[in-house]
Amino acid sequence: MAAPEIRTTAEAMLTLVQEVAAMGPVIAAASAPGSLGASCLRLSRKISLLSHFLEEIWDFAARSDDATPSLPPSEAACSSSSPPVDATSCLADLLMALEAAKKCLMLGRRPRQDNASSVSLCSFPFLDSADLVEKNIDIQFQYVTWQLEKVLGKIPYENFGISDEVQEQVELIRAQLRRATVKRGTTNLKVFSEIYDMLSQTCGKELKLQRTSSSPELHIDDTVDGDHDFKDIVMLVAEVNGKSNHDMDNITLDITAGLNKARIADSFISAVNDDNQINLTSQMLEEFKKPDPLEIPEDFRCPISLELMKDPVIVSTGQTYERAYVQKWIDCGNRTCPKTQQKLQNLTLTPNYVLRSLIMQWCELHKVEQPCKTVSGWIRKSDGAFHEFTGDRVAIEVLVRNISSRSLEDQRSAAAELRSLAKRSTDNRILIAEAGAIPVLVKLLSADDHKIQEHAVTALLNLSIYEHNKELIVLAGAIGPIIQVLRSGSMEARENAAAAIFSLSLIDDNKITIGSAPGAFDALIELLYSGSHRGKKDAATALFNLCIYQGNKARAIRAGILSPLLKMLQEPLSNGMIDEALTILSVLVSHQEGKMAIARANTIPLLIDLLRTGQPRNKENAAAILLALCKKDNENLACIGRLGALIPLTELAKSGTDRAKRKATSLLEHLCKLQML
Repeated sequence: MAAPEIRTTAEAMLTLVQEVAAMGPVIAAASAPGSLGASCLRLSRKISLLSHFLEEIWDFAARSDDATPSLPPSEAACSSSSPPVDATSCLADLLMALEAAKKCLMLGRRPRQDNASSVSLCSFPFLDSADLVEKNIDIQFQYVTWQLEKVLGKIPYENFGISDEVQEQVELIRAQLRRATVKRGTTNLKVFSEIYDMLSQTCGKELKLQRTSSSPELHIDDTVDGDHDFKDIVMLVAEVNGKSNHDMDNITLDITAGLNKARIADSFISAVNDDNQINLTSQMLEEFKKPDPLEIPEDFRCPISLELMKDPVIVSTGQTYERAYVQKWIDCGNRTCPKTQQKLQNLTLTPNYVLRSLIMQWCELHKVEQPCKTVSGWIRKSDGAFHEFTGDRVAIEVLVRNISSRSLEDQRSAAAELRSLAKRSTDNRILIAEAGAIPVLVKLLSADDHKIQEHAVTALLNLSIYEHNKELIVLAGAIGPIIQVLRSGSMEARENAAAAIFSLSLIDDNKITIGSAPGAFDALIELLYSGSHRGKKDAATALFNLCIYQGNKARAIRAGILSPLLKMLQEPLSNGMIDEALTILSVLVSHQEGKMAIARANTIPLLIDLLRTGQPRNKENAAAILLALCKKDNENLACIGRLGALIPLTELAKSGTDRAKRKATSLLEHLCKLQML
C-alpha cells in the first residue's frame, strides 16, 4: 500500500471514528434502559479515543508522500519511508473492524420494543422473540469488540511512526476492549477466531470454497453458548461484517471443514454417549461449576478501565475515575474529560473520600479484597500500578546525580529515564522534584546535545502536570530556556516545549510571566506557522491559554499571530486546525486592538464563507466572532450585509447549535436596525 493509499485509508477510518463518536449521545438518548444501550455507549467512547492514533498514521502517510514525489516509480515503490505490506494490510483489517463496529452500533441503538420486529428480523430468520434479538446483537457486540482489540494488537507502531504517548493510549484502549470481551464470557472466542481468519482471507474478494467428495463433514448440532447454534453465530458475525447470505453459507462450510481437520470441534461440543448424556471435558466442567461473577455496581467502576476503583478521584467536570487511569489519560496530553469530552478547566485530581468509603463497605460486605492503605497513600499490593516512596526515591536520587555527570552518555540516559518516570505517576513527579532534579533539568535545556535537550524539556513537561511543580519550574528560571528550545530545538523538543508552556500557563500568574518573556509569542507563532501537525496543535493550545489574560492579547497581535490563523482559515480542511484558529480569534476579538486588527486583515469574508460551508462548531465560532466585530461598529456591520451574510445567518438562526442560534439572531437584529437607520 503506497503512501496515498495509506492516507486515504486513514481518512476513511477517521471519518468512521467521527461518525461513531457522534452516535454516542444519540445512543444514550434513544436506547431503552439496560445493558445494550450502555454497551453501545461504551464502545462508541472507546472508538472515539482512536482519533489521535489515526491522525498520526495520516501524518506519517503525508510525510512519506512528500518525501517520494521525485523518485522514479520503481524506486518510490521500494522507498524505506513506506511501511511493509504486512504492516499496511493491518490498516485494511482495522478499517474492516471499524466498519463492523459502526454497523453493530447502528443495530444496537434501535430502541427495544415489545414486538420483536423492532430489530430487523429479516436479518435473523431463525429468531422468534425480542429477547433473542437482543442476545444476537449482544453476540455481535462481543465479536466486534474482540475483533477491534485483535486488529489493534497487530499494528506495528514503529512502521507508522506512532509516538510513545499515543502507543500507551492505544494499549489502554486494548486493555478496555479485552476486559469488555471477557466480561461477556469466553465460550465463543475460538469460533470468533476461526470466523475472523476466514473473513480476513476473503476481505475484498469473492469467497471461493473448493470441496471434494472426500472432504470430511462435521455436524455441529449442539449449541455453542447455550442459546445459539454454531451456524447462527457465523451468520451473525458475517452479517455485521457486511457479507451476503451466500458468503455466510460458504464461510460456515469452510470453517466446519477446518474444525474437523484441526480437531478444534472438541473445544465447543463433546461426543454424545448412548444415553444422550453430554460428556464435558474437565476444563469445561470447571467453567460450568464456577459461580456467577459478582456484579460490581456501575458507580463503583472506573469509566476508563471498567474495574472496581481503589483510589477514586474527581476531575474538574465532576466525573470520578481511578487515579492511575485518569492520570495516564492526562499524561498522554489529553485535556478533556474522558467520559463527557468536556474541556478540563484544570488538571487537579481531588480524592473522592465518600465514594472510597462506600466501595470499602461494599467490599467488606461481599468479601472482596480491599486496597491496602499505606503512609504514602493507596497502593495496589502486587500489580505495580502504584509504588512505595522508599524504593523509587533511591533510584531517582541516583538519576539526578547522573544528569549532572560530565559524561554525555550518562546525562542522556539519566534524562531519558527521568522523563519516563515523570510520565508514570504523581508519586514520581513529587519525588523527582524533592530530589532537586528541576534546576538541573533547566540547565540541560541549554545543552548542545539535541537529545539531552529533548529529554530535559519533556521531563519538565511531565513534572509540570503536578500543580506544585509548576511554581518550582518557573522559580528555577525555566521560561527563558524553554523559549530557546521552542525556537531552535528539534521538532519533537519544540512540540514538547510548547506543551510545557501550556501546562505552566494554567496558573494565572504564569500567564503574565510567560507573556512578558522576550520572544515567547514569536517562537510560538513560528511553530504555529511552520511546525508539524502536532506542533501546530501544541502551539495553538498554548497561545489560546496565554491570550486568556487580557494583557497578552495585544502582545500576540503585535507578534503577528493573525497571519498563521488566516492561513489556517483559507486552507481546505486545514489539517483539522480551523477550530483552533477560530477559538483563538474569538479570544483576541474581545480586545479593542485585536478587534481592529482582525477587521483590517480582511477576515470578515472568510468568516462568512465558514457560515455557509463550515462544520456546526465552525459556524458557531464564526458567528460569535462576527458579532463581536459588529458590536458598536456600523462599518463592519454594513460590510457583512454587503457580503451576503443575511441568508447563512438566517439558516443558522433556524438550524444551528443553541449558541450559534443566539449569535446569529443577535446579528440579524443588528442588521435589521442598521437598515432602519
